[in-house]
Amino acid sequence: MASRPKVLLLGEIEHAHDAWSTIAQIADVLQPKSNNRQEFISECQSGAFDGATVAYRTFDSFSVTGKFDNELLDALPLSLQFLCHNGAGYDQIDIPSCTSHSVCVSNTPTAVDDATADVTIWLLIGALRNFPIGMSALRAGDWRGKRLPRLGHDPQGKVLGILGMGGIGRNVAAKATAFGMKIRYHNRRKLSEELEEGAEYVSFETLLRESDVLSLNLPLNPQTRHVISTAQFDVMKPGIVIVNTARGAVMDEAALVDALDSGKVASVGLDVFEEEPKIHPGLLSNPNVLLLPHMGTWTVETLTKMEEWAISNVKMALESGKLKSIVPEQRDSA
Repeated sequence: MASRPKVLLLGEIEHAHDAWSTIAQIADVLQPKSNNRQEFISECQSGAFDGATVAYRTFDSFSVTGKFDNELLDALPLSLQFLCHNGAGYDQIDIPSCTSHSVCVSNTPTAVDDATADVTIWLLIGALRNFPIGMSALRAGDWRGKRLPRLGHDPQGKVLGILGMGGIGRNVAAKATAFGMKIRYHNRRKLSEELEEGAEYVSFETLLRESDVLSLNLPLNPQTRHVISTAQFDVMKPGIVIVNTARGAVMDEAALVDALDSGKVASVGLDVFEEEPKIHPGLLSNPNVLLLPHMGTWTVETLTKMEEWAISNVKMALESGKLKSIVPEQRDSA
């Protein structure tokens, strides 16, 4: 009798228990006992996960495994062929290392689009209308503050520049259009007219120079790290509003603090930070900063959809040796 396939579970299934039960019915589930990266590597080298062909991982499992890099992949069993990541962003995974180890990686595109775009719009309106100062003063018992906050701005007629026009960026564009904003975008490549839905493709420099509000919706990788820094702030309009719901490190936080202090950037709405959970003290102390602790997908519905999507990748890998949503970097070699 053939032995059952093995799946390595890195992290917890918190919502999609019915979907995960279908995996437990067709495969043996292995879970690490380790509490940190060194222990996990040792556990791998002990043979505890030998035979596992698929791994499911969560964002929080990083606290145990650390980054999926060459060192970690060298320790994992040679049988591992698929890494099913629960999340749209996958900067915790070194894709070239996975490719060189013949490990195919999937993520959860579209599952996060609505929730992340909703938070982007909330931050955009809050930062544009200058709500952070009033919110802080109210909680301190000062109503609108000892000095009235400066007047905010309406979104109608403002140019929203979207850097990164993937699923989330397009969702943001659709919702911002309902507020009467003019949408421009920059991407690695121009979208089809159907996907643009009226948005205007412009160069990176034009996007920086002409946007009233800039929304960052691009993945973090070596090419996009600090894509927004001092040189880019210098090109922007005085008083620009910036929203980041992508990854903290796509923007240079120290340079952002300087731009806020100088008034070049009027206000920002941030859900992500360079060194989470650490936040630059210059952001915490600035009254023109609207902050959230990485809650872009923090809903029951979205977290459930993400788990179900990642689990569907696990099931497809087990049953057909393929992935539903392989990451773009590996599509040509799939």
